[in-house]
Amino acid sequence: MLKKSVIGVLLSVMMLLVIGGVVGAQDKTEITYMMWGSPEELAVWQKIVDEFEVANPTIKVNVDVSDWTSYWDKLKTLVAGGTPPDVFAMDAPLYPDWQSRGVLLNLQPYLDKDPKALDGFYPVTLEAYKKADGYYGLPRDFQTIVLFYNKDMFDAAGVPYPTDKWTMDDLKANAKLLTKDTDNDGVIDQWGFATDLYDMELFWSEAIWGYGGEVINPEGTQTLLTEGKARDAWNFINGMAVTDKSIPDPEQSAQYGNDPFAAGKAAMTTIGHWVVPQYAALPFKWDVAPMPAGPVGRATSVNSAGFVVAKDSKNPDAAYEFIKYATSAAGQSRLAELGFAIPVLQSVAESPTYLEQKSAPINHKVFLDALAYAKPKPTFRGYDEWSTVVGDTLTTVWNGDANISDALDSIKTAADEVLAKNK
Repeated sequence: MLKKSVIGVLLSVMMLLVIGGVVGAQDKTEITYMMWGSPEELAVWQKIVDEFEVANPTIKVNVDVSDWTSYWDKLKTLVAGGTPPDVFAMDAPLYPDWQSRGVLLNLQPYLDKDPKALDGFYPVTLEAYKKADGYYGLPRDFQTIVLFYNKDMFDAAGVPYPTDKWTMDDLKANAKLLTKDTDNDGVIDQWGFATDLYDMELFWSEAIWGYGGEVINPEGTQTLLTEGKARDAWNFINGMAVTDKSIPDPEQSAQYGNDPFAAGKAAMTTIGHWVVPQYAALPFKWDVAPMPAGPVGRATSVNSAGFVVAKDSKNPDAAYEFIKYATSAAGQSRLAELGFAIPVLQSVAESPTYLEQKSAPINHKVFLDALAYAKPKPTFRGYDEWSTVVGDTLTTVWNGDANISDALDSIKTAADEVLAKNK
């Protein structure tokens, strides 16, 4: 009888454990976080998710990562089909369009219940997501643009490294010095400078601001990049790209994966911290310096990736809890380990976790110091179409099919038409 009693008790306990496990699994709230990125980014985000799930055992997060182009195509399909991810990554310039479609959840009620939720954020990172009735998204990380340079190329040419005293004229002069036809066959083998001249973020917005011009008016209703002092900036860029030929044209750049600097074919580039993990493995010595100053002053752009929650999410509370954790000191510290971006929490960005990244022993503080002269990358409705009009027209100049003055006239008309229909 005793044996039967013991066996009975054990069976009962086992049944309770099984039932409890099933119930526990069923009680878990499951959400999806969708983002663009690389396998390396997924690995770090999985660490953040794992630690979040330990701290929040009733919530399970599934991470869905795609490359940039696939990400937006997939996201549009899911949202249109009524099955959006609960949380998804947002590029700040595209945020106004998504927010205006009525597909994003207003996070303000959650923030009102948690008055200290935004304490410690760099204020500039919050600007893009603030609307009159609250925040429909929050920044996840941010980027400033600085000058990268190939120390080996500078050493070989006997050219001093860039400093915080450099002006745009210094950039132009040294880029010309470092542009070479090494085998004298009439074809350039090394460019002094390479950057993306299609989108504003990496160089031409910095040049326009440095020359005292503007890209667009604050209301997002008038294109200003073709007017006044902005034209001086374009003439400067045209001098480098077309006259000096110290910047590879789009076709030449494409031969090197659109990154001649990484390919060892350009002495300098301007880009953000997202390339640091990739550049850490390059077979040459490189470093970073502040963006060169224009005649009016030094300027760079600051942009952010953010979190948004789908308005149709079935689990908005869990979605917000995940965002809250990812923007906490714990989540931001893990993100800093990734090396791609800069944490939005000042305490983490200014800590050894970010500043002393062993994978790339460069002066990471240059990116933080850039905030003192950074301007937010403009965000407005119709950005994607507007930027395509601008970029496609500029490409005709860099390819030698148009002159800069005529191109700017064309941009003004077409770009303002885009803004008018997106009011």
